[in-house]
Amino acid sequence: MAPPKRAARAVSQQAFDEMVQENIDDLGMDPTEALEDAIQTLTLQGVDLSGIVTCVPGESNPVMECLGKLREEKKFLEIVELLDELSILCSDLASGNAAIATKNGAVELLISICSKLRDERDRGLASGLTAMASVIHDLQSSEIFKENGGPKIVVNIIIDEAKDVKILNGCFSVVAAAATGNEVLKESFMDLKIDELIVKILKEQNGGNIPSIFDAIRVILSSDDNRVLASQVFGYARKFSKLGIAEVLVDSVREGISSPCLISASIALKAVAVSDEICRSIAYSGGIDVILQCIDDSGLQRNDEVARACCSLLSKLAGSDANKSTIVEKGGMDRLINLSARFSDDSSVLQEIMSIICTLCLRSPENAARAIESGVGDFVVQAMQKFPESDLLQRHSCFMIRNLVARNLENRKILLAIGIEELIRRAKQRHKGCKDAATDALRDLGVDNYNS
Repeated sequence: MAPPKRAARAVSQQAFDEMVQENIDDLGMDPTEALEDAIQTLTLQGVDLSGIVTCVPGESNPVMECLGKLREEKKFLEIVELLDELSILCSDLASGNAAIATKNGAVELLISICSKLRDERDRGLASGLTAMASVIHDLQSSEIFKENGGPKIVVNIIIDEAKDVKILNGCFSVVAAAATGNEVLKESFMDLKIDELIVKILKEQNGGNIPSIFDAIRVILSSDDNRVLASQVFGYARKFSKLGIAEVLVDSVREGISSPCLISASIALKAVAVSDEICRSIAYSGGIDVILQCIDDSGLQRNDEVARACCSLLSKLAGSDANKSTIVEKGGMDRLINLSARFSDDSSVLQEIMSIICTLCLRSPENAARAIESGVGDFVVQAMQKFPESDLLQRHSCFMIRNLVARNLENRKILLAIGIEELIRRAKQRHKGCKDAATDALRDLGVDNYNS
């Protein structure tokens, strides 16, 4: 575990306001100058100003105004309007509004409001949940959510409102926000059987109507809390798999490129694919056919985001030896080369394509031969020539070349004949990050002085 970071110095709202006022009273600064001086001085001293309202004295802060009205407002329509306003204010993390809201009791307030709206079965519950998701933005806010019974409240709402897609979307937005970077909250949601609820809802309803459900799956299965030595997310993925998550997510991806949730569903499916058994179950459910079709469609429609997401998912599935054969048998190599031609100007897509081919050729001289037959040699030469400054693309190229030639002597001759050695040596000289990968590629190509 990494050593804990030294906590930043903090200042209270009152102390900050007093400092600004002193600049005005004692130093004769105008309000704007006094505010800027206080911010600059405290920042230079290493003080964390997140959550501090930094307004000129006399000016109001929209977040504080909104929270104040929410604490006083009793009329339903006004409450909903205020909740929607708070969501808009806090949805932009760069604004710092979510930190201000958290520091001034917004999480506790919203939990209370959502509990009341749930008890009264008010239509404003979806707005309350959306506002809560926008406020929960870091470890501090997610801990406040946990300490105030947030997980159980949200899960109970999911159970009670299983047919209301707007409320469900709000609930899963909260789950995703709260569980991000918080292993304890992932465990809390799993203890409350969130996995069973997710699979049940996906089976009963069109996941496209509840886009945040895919974000919730991804977050729960992401090992993103650096406070823990060993995450439990692998075990969670296996639990999801036993419930049939592979089949329902494949169905979501099957809706194709016209679905607004295709990318998030693909990322969720990739998060589930943590073992050979699960990867094979995804293929058994028709996942490879579906993904290859989406890859074809992404090329036809020039949709780079879909291309990257689906290629990344296919690369994960190709980690299973059984799936490698299936992908190749279904024309995967040719389809990937076709995709590379359509995105020849996009290095990020080309990197994903290389990653798949690299995996397909690992320990498989037959697949390596098929790759060269499909035109991978020309593809890698053109890509390395076109993007000489891209460290990542050059490194991916070297990785792929290694697997193309490691067990295939004929491929060595073919690649050397089209000038691959010079391109690898250039990458090695130009990019420090390519040095090891390039050295290994040159060695496996069988050239002299590969380590120079």
